[in-house]
Amino acid sequence: MKIDSHQHFWHPARGDYYWMEGEGAKPIRRPIGPDHMRPLLKAAGIDKTVLVQAAPTVVETEYMLGIADATDFVAKVVGWIDFEQKSDLKHLERLAKHPKFSGVRPMIQDLPDPEWMHRKDIQWAYDAITDLDLTFDALGYAHHVEPFQRLFDARPKMRIVIDHCMKPVIREGKFDDWARGMEKIARTTPVFCKVSGLATEAKPGWTVETLKPYARHVIDCFGPERVMWGSDWPVLELNGSYPAWHGAATEIVGASGAAQIFGGTAAKFYRIG
Repeated sequence: MKIDSHQHFWHPARGDYYWMEGEGAKPIRRPIGPDHMRPLLKAAGIDKTVLVQAAPTVVETEYMLGIADATDFVAKVVGWIDFEQKSDLKHLERLAKHPKFSGVRPMIQDLPDPEWMHRKDIQWAYDAITDLDLTFDALGYAHHVEPFQRLFDARPKMRIVIDHCMKPVIREGKFDDWARGMEKIARTTPVFCKVSGLATEAKPGWTVETLKPYARHVIDCFGPERVMWGSDWPVLELNGSYPAWHGAATEIVGASGAAQIFGGTAAKFYRIG
């Protein structure tokens, strides 16, 4: 079974995709649903996907679960709750009962305070995620590596996956600090990592060789058993295409570990049967 561990659907008219308001998102500011993705999956031989939140609202999570209920290839949904509202525990407990709900992703990359994740008033959310045996997608930039390291150290029992390799600054050729941080996370924590989103962080016209050092570093540090491939489609369309990224990743991964990276690891982490 081949799995795309990270993709999105949305309908901008719903009104809660605030990040789409700028000119940069204009190429993907349109309704996107399962029928748009199905031919891409078929061409790449992908069987199942993990649908990930793109708006910081509980109602968007419910919208995605509705899509998942009606879509055979959507295996799991990663949603959102408001960590700053402890009353949202009731939503998390309710959502956890849905067979396709996996966990949550706070949009930490968009918050001005890199230490937000350590606020005392949001610790209840990590407790609840752990107690309910849900997943946590860690979304941040390269400068979040160290704060996330401390969070991962403090929460060894929480099921965690890093999104988009923690977004290294590929367009500027920055590597060393990010690489050291990711190596430490891999060595000292049980956290998983998605090889996804790299094309978006590169300059236009990227090649396999542009992305390979970053992807291989993650694979070599975490090992195929803790790495999963994701498309980040349709955000991917801002600087690439599904076939181009899938093809590049296939070449970078090679034969060794491919079964895990393109399916087995995501199946294990997200419990896709």
